[in-house]
Amino acid sequence: MQLVFLALHIEDGKMLPVEPKILTVSQLNFYVKSILDSDQRLNYVFLCGEISNLTDHYRSGHIYLSLKDNKSVIRAVMFAGNARNLKFKPMEGMKVICRGRVTLYEATGQYQYYIEDMQPDGIGALYQAYEQLKEKLQSKGLFDESHKKPIPYCPKTIGVITSPTGAAVQDIKNILTRRFPSVNIVLCPVLVQGDNAVPQLIDAVNKLNEYDLCDTIIIGRGGGSIEDLWAFNDENLAYAIYNSHIPVISAVGHETDFTICDFVSDLRAPTPSAGAELAVPDRNEILQNLDAQRQYLSSLMDKKLIENKNIISEMTTKLLSLSPDDKIAKLYNDLDFLSQKYENNSNRIFQNTANKIELLATKLESLNPVSTLKRGYSVVTNNDKTVTSVKDVKNGDTLAINVTDGKIISKVIGE
Repeated sequence: MQLVFLALHIEDGKMLPVEPKILTVSQLNFYVKSILDSDQRLNYVFLCGEISNLTDHYRSGHIYLSLKDNKSVIRAVMFAGNARNLKFKPMEGMKVICRGRVTLYEATGQYQYYIEDMQPDGIGALYQAYEQLKEKLQSKGLFDESHKKPIPYCPKTIGVITSPTGAAVQDIKNILTRRFPSVNIVLCPVLVQGDNAVPQLIDAVNKLNEYDLCDTIIIGRGGGSIEDLWAFNDENLAYAIYNSHIPVISAVGHETDFTICDFVSDLRAPTPSAGAELAVPDRNEILQNLDAQRQYLSSLMDKKLIENKNIISEMTTKLLSLSPDDKIAKLYNDLDFLSQKYENNSNRIFQNTANKIELLATKLESLNPVSTLKRGYSVVTNNDKTVTSVKDVKNGDTLAINVTDGKIISKVIGE
């Protein structure tokens, strides 16, 4: 049995059979693709949907995914050339707005959407990329406080990485020279926005570290939009700052602007001017502090001198109390006192003795026969015996009559 496919067409009101044209699958897919490609409305289509079935081929750089809403799904692909320009990383479940074209993939006969550009739905792509990179680097420890280095208090040289033509560089120079005139400034002129900004910023950080040209690095620029500041949100620049052995001050934009540089640097300044103020001390404040310290040290020294004088005085008094000279002097005084006492006692004893002798002499004088003789009396002795009675002599005895100035020899005559 032979199966025949017939096609009918109407001619002059009659339905006549027509021999059908048989196509291959490739021909059909090519035909449908050509129809889709020829429709200008399908060559520039904006499409919103939620990402699903995401496959990121890291080697080729192509991204395969589906876009869906609550009713339908369409397969989609974004080739590496377009994917490289994304400012964020597409993720499963993310709502996006895409620009691309609709066509047919002939090999599978599948109709799909070729994405040329993609933006997060409801949030800017740059902000999304910023948040993703911030989360990534934070999870790797690049923002840890334990890694941050202290800023030198009195640096000799400051390395400044910024545009040589912007207002920021003049502000930094003026503040550094006003606050701390002795500091040296090494300017690394770079682009701060555009495609070439990132490699120049990275090279400047590496060169300052490689040749050890400064004590502190200030990297930054004046304010601008997120696009203007985007060079400071680069992952490779973040690692260059993280690996810097020289402390880095990030001074990007205005006070409300935050970049990846701010989080990875050792110190974040809200503005370039503030960065300069944080990099060096104020000379006037140093002088005032030195003067206050001088006064404090002077008063401290005076107080210490008084304390030491008091201590020396106390020690001198104590030393004198323990000094052998003092003891010797005391002994001398005691000796003088005893000598004087002895002399006084001796004189008193001598005087008493003299008085006694005089009294005895007076008494003796009163009993002295010589004194009696002086008053006209005499002493008669007979053979050296005192004659007190006539009975003591006889006739013919020789008597000695003792008078004051001699003896008179006489002889007894008669009875």
